[in-house]
Order: sequence, then C-alpha cells, then structure tokens
Amino acid sequence: MSSISTRVHGLDTLRALAVTLVVLHHYVLFVSDAPTFGWVGEVGWVGVDLFFALSGYLIGNQIFASLKSPGGFSLKHFYARRLLRTLPNYWVVLALYFLWPAFRGDAPLLPLWEYATFIQNFALEPGSAFSHSWSLAIEEQFYMLLPAVALLGILFGGSLRLAWTGIALAFIAGMLIRAELWEEMAGQNYKLYFYFKYIYYSSLCRYDELLAGVALALLRNHHAGVWAHLTRHGNLMGVLGLLSCGVAFWFFLDDRYGFGITVFGFPLMALGFSLLIVASVSEHSLLRGLRVPGAGALALWSYAIYLLHKPVCVMAAKWMKGQGYGAEHPLTITALLVLSVLSGWLLYKLVETPCMLLRERYVPSNAARPDMLSPAPR
Repeated sequence: MSSISTRVHGLDTLRALAVTLVVLHHYVLFVSDAPTFGWVGEVGWVGVDLFFALSGYLIGNQIFASLKSPGGFSLKHFYARRLLRTLPNYWVVLALYFLWPAFRGDAPLLPLWEYATFIQNFALEPGSAFSHSWSLAIEEQFYMLLPAVALLGILFGGSLRLAWTGIALAFIAGMLIRAELWEEMAGQNYKLYFYFKYIYYSSLCRYDELLAGVALALLRNHHAGVWAHLTRHGNLMGVLGLLSCGVAFWFFLDDRYGFGITVFGFPLMALGFSLLIVASVSEHSLLRGLRVPGAGALALWSYAIYLLHKPVCVMAAKWMKGQGYGAEHPLTITALLVLSVLSGWLLYKLVETPCMLLRERYVPSNAARPDMLSPAPR
C-alpha cells in the first residue's frame, strides 16, 4: 500500500467526500427519516457514483500502465491483489450479518452464496439486509471483467479506435437499457420498487461512472498529448466538473425517478466526476493542492467505513433513543457519525491493514515479471 506521503491529496479529498456523502444519506434514509442534512443528505447517494468513477480511473490506470511496462501484466497477480484488498473486510462484515441477529435487525438476508459470488445486486429486493453491498458487487464484477477484456483486446489485435468505440457503445447501451426498463415500469403500481430493483441496483444500468473512469485511464496511458492538455487546465476542469455535477444533482433532486434524468443523469454525473478527477491529479490545481484536515485518514478508512456505518448507526440509534435522544438530536448525530468513523478505523486496523501487508509481501505488483520493473525512487 502506498504510504500517505505518496498519496495524491486531490484523490483523497474526493474519496473522503464520497464516503461522507454516503454516510449522511444513509443516516437520513435508515436512521432519522427526515431532512437532517438538507439537500446534501437527500442527494448523498451520489457518493457511490463518485466511488465508481474513482475505481474506474485507478484500476484502469493500473491495468493500462502495467500492459505498457517492461514487466508486463499478470491477470493472476491482479486478481490476487484485488481480492486481498476487498475480501477480508467484506467477509468479516458478512459474518457479522449472518452470526449476529441484532446486526441485521428485521431485514431478511439473501442466500450466502449470492453474497459470496457478488451477484446480490441482481434483482435485489429493496430492504434486504446488507443492501448497500450492491455497489461492492458491481465493483467486484468490474474488477473481474475489465482486465480480461483488456487482455482479449490485445490478443485479438484490438486498436485504440476499437476501444473508444466500445466505450461509446457501452454508454449508449446503458442509456437504452435504462430507457427500456423505465418504460416497462412506468405503468406499474410499485414504480419505486421496480426502479430500485431493476435500474438503480442493476449492473447493466449503473456502470456509467466506472466506464468514465476507465476512459480517463485510457487517455492518460495512450493519449499523452490530450491528457497533458487537460491537466494543464486543472482548475478549469474542476469548475466544469462542479457545473456538470451541479446540474445533475439539481435534476435528481427535482425529479429523481423521471425518465429524462434516469436515462441521461448518470452519464452527466459521470462527466462531472471525471472532470473532478482530472482536476484532482493536475499539477498546480486547487483541488490537487487542497489539504482538508482528516481527508487522508477518511480516504484510507473509506472502504471499512462504507461496510460498517449503516448497521452500526441503526443499532446505536436504537440505544440512543432508549436514553431519550432522538435521531435528530445533535448528540445522537455527533455520536453516530463518530461511531461510523471509529468502527471503520477498527476494521481497517485489525483486518485490512494486516492483509495489505501480506499483499505487499507476496503480491507487490500486477507485473508478470516483477524483476523487469525499475526500483521505486526514494
């Protein structure tokens, strides 16, 4: 794992923002059932989409950079590194759901094999236990698919033109699928139920930001001139990204389940988050140089916080209510948000950190021939 000193502060700021948005949204959705944090809490679900864009860029960059490097790319090493990164925390939390009834409350669990194979998001019933793992399922599917597709493209002589055509067609396919599904559910009595089950949680409907991140990685590794031009104007990219996100958020807040925003809102949000990522890695940009106190730590612990915050907050809120403090009391809000961070930190220290140390020892890179890599600069 990279040390904090080598981390990109702009990307850490975006990670910290993503997990904060999700925690606030889930507090509103599962704890207070009130506009506790105003419009931020209402639209906080977009933090998941920001995570998707960051994952697409970072994982795509790893793959494309390895394919170009003297050491080459090892699919086996890539999968081993990703699984050591994601599975230990996930399995610990999954065990808590299955072995500790209070952890899941009254929500029904899916069969264990669905969680184990990361297909729980397929036609996921709203209100299921560990429902927020739908996004982890999509990311794991992405981790498994992208490197294999990249290698197949090389094997069959795929060109950059073919890669960009595939990305463009995938965006169009996603919009068409959402449009078709929306039309099918429009006349249903339980419209929101069908929206979440077949659109919001669906892999085929929710890959826009992942794809946008991959497109950024492709630009960085295969179109150096275009990438240099974009990153020379990092502050402009940041402003345009904020404008794109602002427009998308406004439409989602106005009519989240409408036809137009369902079809076009996710690509617009993908554009906005992509531009913010460009700004976050651009030399001399305000976002890259921004030092937000605590953002680096939140970024490091974000995966663990994401896994634990929802059940921890729900259980703690019941206890606080028994002490006479409602969900919107400042003491309850403060206590639950702090508890979300502390529980995530504990999972990070006890489970994630030892596994990452094992990864660095036994699978230090994605390279097929690690001996061909140049020593890292000191």
